[in-house]
Amino acid sequence: MNNNLAIAIQASLNAGKAILEVYSSNDFNVEIKGDNSPLTRADKNADDVISSYLINTDIPIISEENKQLDYSERKNWKQCWIVDPLDGTKEFIKRNGEFTVNIALIENGNPILGVIYVPVSKTLYFTSEDASSSLKIKLNSENESIDYILKNASEIKPQIEEPSVVKIVGSRSHLNSDTKNFISEIEKNNEVEIVSKGSSLKFCLVAEGKANIYPRYAPTMEWDTAAGQAICQAAGVKVINNETQNPLQYNKENLLNPYFLVSI
Repeated sequence: MNNNLAIAIQASLNAGKAILEVYSSNDFNVEIKGDNSPLTRADKNADDVISSYLINTDIPIISEENKQLDYSERKNWKQCWIVDPLDGTKEFIKRNGEFTVNIALIENGNPILGVIYVPVSKTLYFTSEDASSSLKIKLNSENESIDYILKNASEIKPQIEEPSVVKIVGSRSHLNSDTKNFISEIEKNNEVEIVSKGSSLKFCLVAEGKANIYPRYAPTMEWDTAAGQAICQAAGVKVINNETQNPLQYNKENLLNPYFLVSI
């Protein structure tokens, strides 16, 4: 696990470096994919960097930017990587800094290792080797050693005590009717504050106690959530499928997630 964690961290940092090279240029080379989501040169470059690291683990990779294998080929995988090389491409194009690199290791459908890197702020979130805790460190450079990172990262923990104001994470883009209805129910008995954030940073807010609940009642794909779920679970936060009331599962036949709720 330690070797996989080190590889995933190195992959995320170098992908972040590749993303920032494009971010600082004026040539994003934006394309629109079949699902109407944007794709930039940074997405492609970051995916190439991450693949060059993860291929050495001999564990198969599911990445947003790769052609997806049929479930008949994937269903017997005991382990796989799930990667979003640039989560929050819309935030990237807006230049608001709220985009991330997401790398997760899945075992029997469950995220057991997660790394989220925020290139603009050089903030790194990751699970411990044994997934018993989650940690955070703000780096001076992507060239910091793994030893330095592991020694200097601080554990993050969610807010356990009853909050005076319930902080609910919402998307910067919009809140749909299902999410508004969920918030209205909480507002009947609590004062509520909406905390807006892009990309997988929404998971990190709950994991580090800066928000209390993240209802996601809108479509997401497995690569949007796997790393965030790993970090939440290791910190003691649940990511629950609204349909089954069990944790979200991965490497499913359909890589689309159901609605879910992130909370203590």
